[in-house]
Amino acid sequence: MSISLYRATIPVYLRGLTVMADYIKKARAHCEAKSLDPQTILKAKLAPDMLDFVAQVQRVSDTAKFAVSRLTGVDSPKFEDNETSFDQLRDRIANTEAFIAGILEDRFDGAQARQITLKFKEYQTTLDAVDYLFKFALPNFYFHVTTTHDILRAQGVDVGKKDYLGPYEMEKI
Repeated sequence: MSISLYRATIPVYLRGLTVMADYIKKARAHCEAKSLDPQTILKAKLAPDMLDFVAQVQRVSDTAKFAVSRLTGVDSPKFEDNETSFDQLRDRIANTEAFIAGILEDRFDGAQARQITLKFKEYQTTLDAVDYLFKFALPNFYFHVTTTHDILRAQGVDVGKKDYLGPYEMEKI
């Protein structure tokens, strides 16, 4: 059985964005419960050369919306990367979710034939759609979700594996 690019992107990104929304909610609650300045978490990094919490959330959003856009040819919304609060980050995630949720499966028709060129400051590469998704877009997305999780853990926020895995249905046995 083959897996469609739609199924490998839309539900996966929506699940990850739900996790991110929960992380933002838990980060805010932690700050309120501990009487911490929100900037303590918003500016927190795992290492000096890494992006802070705000930038990690922005990269999760960007990775998801740009991947869907590149695979479908649908223009993604543009965000200014100017968020400075939990509310603004929550809104960014909600706007990203709305964009992705609005992409219908038929927009992925012919996506496997697409060639996607990634351009960075010092280099570029061209990948077919499947390699782009599985070798770049999904790993990059999960890197930033994981780093967000780890920043919260390092700041003492009560998040664990269940939070990272996100909601799923379980039957009681």
